[in-house]
Amino acid sequence: MNPSNRDRHTALPEPDPLASAHSARLLERVRSEIGANGGSISFARFMDLALYAPGLGYYQAGSRKFGPGGDFVTAPELSPLFSRCLARQCREILLQTGGAILELGAGTGVMAADILQELRALGALPERYCILELSGELRERQRQTLERRTPESLERVRWLDALPESGFRGVVLGNEVLDALPVERFRIAADGPRRMMVAWSEADCATGAEDRLAWAEGAQDAGVTETVARIEADLGQRLPEGYTSEYAPQLAAWIRAVAGSLAAGAALLIDYGYSRRDYYHPERSDGTLLCHYRHRVHADPLRLPGLQDITASVDFTAVADAANAAGLTVAGYASQHYFLFGCGLMELLAQTDSADTVRYLDQVRQVKLLTLPGEMGERFKVIGLTRNLDAPLCGFSFRDERHRL
Repeated sequence: MNPSNRDRHTALPEPDPLASAHSARLLERVRSEIGANGGSISFARFMDLALYAPGLGYYQAGSRKFGPGGDFVTAPELSPLFSRCLARQCREILLQTGGAILELGAGTGVMAADILQELRALGALPERYCILELSGELRERQRQTLERRTPESLERVRWLDALPESGFRGVVLGNEVLDALPVERFRIAADGPRRMMVAWSEADCATGAEDRLAWAEGAQDAGVTETVARIEADLGQRLPEGYTSEYAPQLAAWIRAVAGSLAAGAALLIDYGYSRRDYYHPERSDGTLLCHYRHRVHADPLRLPGLQDITASVDFTAVADAANAAGLTVAGYASQHYFLFGCGLMELLAQTDSADTVRYLDQVRQVKLLTLPGEMGERFKVIGLTRNLDAPLCGFSFRDERHRL
């Protein structure tokens, strides 16, 4: 998804009655937990419920999320060139390690289908193409996409319920996965950082305000205080009073789990985000939270629980630190356009006959969407994490920006 436009006051379409009833059920679940926890819960817990509550969370229910009829569009859906470039990087790794590809959360299955088609054309199909997907609705949609677009490769596809315990060889792909990890929200108060909580605000007859979820400032928390202190130490300066942002408390454990599976090969993680210095820049004083609902982008995560995606940009310095701690090597880091150029994007474009004007201009349009700074080219980053893989990765041959981490 392209989070380039951030508007707190976006007018959102009204959900239909079934969607409203679904959101109300999740809201009641959240309200019940708020009551059971003394009147508030952490934002990280709220985000976890809003996205992953069984049968109710955004990623666990059956609403259409991806593509023109959903809430957002990802790079593989914008252009098959994205996946074809990724396939070329996968081929380079698989030639050294053998084994499989493991995609974490495959969305509609478009990226898997395009990667398999490109690898088949290159004569470099993996032993297996594994998809870790917990949503039954998305699994079925992925299966239908693969059957329609690359039926000859379907026999190689396996769906998993969890990461392999150990011994995985090959490539792990995570496109727009990290941005959906629940984040802890904090605000710098006069006496130090405070955890931001989610509370329930009762109706006020005097003002006409209705019952609703509301932000609340929590007490000081040791975990939040220690994390913010580490961030400030890395920045070499204190965050000013009133500064509000977030961090992903589950990130290190998530990276450890991936590292625990990977015996040899690489994990390629693609997402929108920044190095730590840019993430916690003084001008980014309200954090990076974004919500996506029917292709509208706004910054109020307490609206429409269960019906909208909630994301936060990725602190790629934190990803690199967690990878190093888990015994992985940070083999490269670059903005998406540099990575795609390194994987041969322009060579793929050159394969299109320029005499076929309509098709060629459409390919040029797709390249622009993937690479221009105002589109996805600069906001999205790619980080490569390896184990027992010594050769450089072609995706970082055009430009490697590890010095920015």
